[in-house]
Amino acid sequence: MGLVLGIDPGSLITGYGIVDERDGDLHAVIFGVLEAGSRETLARRLLTIGQGLNALFDKYKPASVALEKTFYAKNVDSVTKLGQARGVCLYEAARAQVPVFEYAPTEIKSSLAGSGRASKDQVQFLVRTLLKLPAMEKFDMSDALALAIHHSRISTTKNKIREMELNP
Repeated sequence: MGLVLGIDPGSLITGYGIVDERDGDLHAVIFGVLEAGSRETLARRLLTIGQGLNALFDKYKPASVALEKTFYAKNVDSVTKLGQARGVCLYEAARAQVPVFEYAPTEIKSSLAGSGRASKDQVQFLVRTLLKLPAMEKFDMSDALALAIHHSRISTTKNKIREMELNP
């Protein structure tokens, strides 16, 4: 299946996490955040996201990207900036010729925690437990890893179903 890059986009902080499945177990390869200063212009922050993702694609060569879908927010300016950050993520994935799969936050929470209303603390705890990781500084990291975990699980299940259909 290859490496899965999860991306939790944001105009101030974009979380990323790469997971790999080996012998049926998921392992974190790398995780972190792409962050420009809040005093930077939006253009500079988007450049930081793009350059950071470009470096991740070039170094790790993920097979797929799991990207968080835009959620509804009351602040139009925030949604617009989030959309621009997502656009940079989509652009960099397309540039690297890596397929993108988008998931709603509630779908990820439901998959990991059993409830689409799980808290960020719950999701982070489950991600850390599943991947055997120490504490994380930012929720953006665990959210990105949760996306990668979810996509990896779905892909593994689809591959098993496909094998069963081909070899009854």
